[in-house]
Amino acid sequence: MTTEKNITLAIRKYLKSIGAKVYKLHGSGMGVNGAPDLLGAYAGRPLALEVKVPGKKLSPLQEKEIAALIEAGAIAARVESVEDVKNLLKGESNE
Repeated sequence: MTTEKNITLAIRKYLKSIGAKVYKLHGSGMGVNGAPDLLGAYAGRPLALEVKVPGKKLSPLQEKEIAALIEAGAIAARVESVEDVKNLLKGESNE
């Protein structure tokens, strides 16, 4: 069974392998509502990813936060696989 945790772990492993720095945000009373699951940087740009299992949609607040991050210049998106992340990052490498 594919879980959000397993998808997140695979994405973090992939991002580390390509030189990205990423942190997993954990939901808590101290967190920011709507903040993406993964925050970091890749190729000199901020990176923000909301990880979802296939078919699960973003909440309206998550949609708003992702849009605001993109507007501010971040690479930001809803992703459900390493392949989604690879496609998102195409053309972002400094190599």
